[in-house]
Amino acid sequence: MDWLEILTEATQHIKSSVTALIGTPIAQKTYGVGAGGDPKKHIDLQAEKALIETLTEHNLDFTLISEESGVKHWGSKPTYYVTADPIDGTTNTLKGIPFACTSIAISKKPNLDAIQAAIITDLFHDTTYLAQKNLGAYRNYQKISPAQTSSLTEAVVGLDFNTYKVAEITAKLNQLLTQANHIRHLGANALELCYVADGIIDAFIDIRGKLRATDIAAAILIIQEAGATITTPQNAPIRNTLSPTEKVAFIATGNKNLHQTILKTMKKA
Repeated sequence: MDWLEILTEATQHIKSSVTALIGTPIAQKTYGVGAGGDPKKHIDLQAEKALIETLTEHNLDFTLISEESGVKHWGSKPTYYVTADPIDGTTNTLKGIPFACTSIAISKKPNLDAIQAAIITDLFHDTTYLAQKNLGAYRNYQKISPAQTSSLTEAVVGLDFNTYKVAEITAKLNQLLTQANHIRHLGANALELCYVADGIIDAFIDIRGKLRATDIAAAILIIQEAGATITTPQNAPIRNTLSPTEKVAFIATGNKNLHQTILKTMKKA
């Protein structure tokens, strides 16, 4: 099955369905709480609806794992798991901040290390990242590779501080914050991970234990296929279950040298 062709069609359908909603009051309308624990916004539900429409038009049997609707089955014999974050960066879309994406991953098992096809499409720009297991990672069908920056002082490092435990997080990262001169956070973790894979930024760190596994399902394959490195903060492989409630923490870097530098810096803290 040509999953990348189907996923490309799905993300374009999502993009066309939500573009007119970005930054509008109707986009912010709330319909209860989603399976992942966040409020279900109108724009999120429209994105998920567009995804389901595309998949069902292809008469696919699948299990959808989504932070909006949870786990649902389509067809008589679901063979594939479709893990989706219909909109990563919902707050940005509600405010009209031009950094958000749609993220979809395909696997035959509900585990992060079983992803075999992935797509992440920028909702504001003409940029799509794709990957298939053992076939590399691409931006708009051009092969990508990560940066080789090894110096922490020179590296551009994405860092998600969005948590009430900010004092606890900064304590663990105080040495890194002292040494890193270029800290960023743009508000859509899946797309920021693609930026690591593409060499645009050098690292991205999220040790909050708050991010859902569904948020990085597609990005983790893109990172790995590009040749970048992603592990837990304890430097172990990421093998979480794919579930709207499963939480992850990670360190992603363009190369192993920078990865080891960040791990050592955090250990000192």
